[in-house]
Amino acid sequence: MTGEFTYQDVAEHNTKNDCFVVIHDKVYDCTKFIDEHPGGEEVLLDVAGQDATEAFEDVGHSDEARETLDKLHVGALKRGANDPTPNVAGGATAAAAQTDAAGVGIVFYAVMLIGAGAAYFAYNYMQQQSEAGSA
Repeated sequence: MTGEFTYQDVAEHNTKNDCFVVIHDKVYDCTKFIDEHPGGEEVLLDVAGQDATEAFEDVGHSDEARETLDKLHVGALKRGANDPTPNVAGGATAAAAQTDAAGVGIVFYAVMLIGAGAAYFAYNYMQQQSEAGSA
């Protein structure tokens, strides 16, 4: 059964016993997969009858998960002018922000390491000066 679905058609399939989702403008029937979903049924039910592209991509599903998704494909979404669109760029932005934060963390630790090294050498220098002045 493959066909074309409107967003309204998909929205009518929003229960545990009848669960459709849209990912990248493809419609998937997840009804038989709900109990097997590794993240639990709540994850799928939260996006049942909706565009789940952003949620799907944010998690970073494996190749195996994408193969399972292919088996659930039932059709294409015929998107209307007023239908919501997924914010897939948000996932990329979040990943970039995490990379930037990691870069800042590395710089912070590098500065701390250099500062600790400078303090160590300054301490040793002061100790040597103190010992030379006592002798």
